[in-house]
Amino acid sequence: MLTVELASAADAATILGLRHAAEDWLAAREIDQWTPREVPLSTITAQVEAGEFYIARREPGGPIVAALRLIWSDPTIWPERSEPAGYVHGLVVDRAAAGTGVGASMLAWAAERTRGEGRALLRLDCAESNSALCSYYLRQGFRHVGRHEFADGSSWFSVALFERSTGL
Repeated sequence: MLTVELASAADAATILGLRHAAEDWLAAREIDQWTPREVPLSTITAQVEAGEFYIARREPGGPIVAALRLIWSDPTIWPERSEPAGYVHGLVVDRAAAGTGVGASMLAWAAERTRGEGRALLRLDCAESNSALCSYYLRQGFRHVGRHEFADGSSWFSVALFERSTGL
């Protein structure tokens, strides 16, 4: 059983540590998803302070085993979509907890939280080239609804867009 709670400022470094571990794991497997060390602690801290990050523990007071960012609009990646939705970013799971259903539990929690906000859709994106992650999201009940190409000269890659109903 996971306990999910709003992250505090004291959690920012742990969230970044989980992300660094995920970045290293991806890079070691030559999976182009996140560039190692592209996100500074100041960015995570600002997102935590804005109330956007949530953390999960297996028991109250225990170590953080996962984190995700849940926001209520995402015009950078979803510019043509105006339906009220929740948007998941930065889902990370402690490598020691990988494969134990923690990621699925976090996505289920995000869907429930989004439904509680009166929003019928939960959305997320990932690198289009990361076929394993795309397949994972499909197995979690998301459907592929398109792609977004960053044509502004940024170093970002094309992303696959996924959404699922929150049951609302």
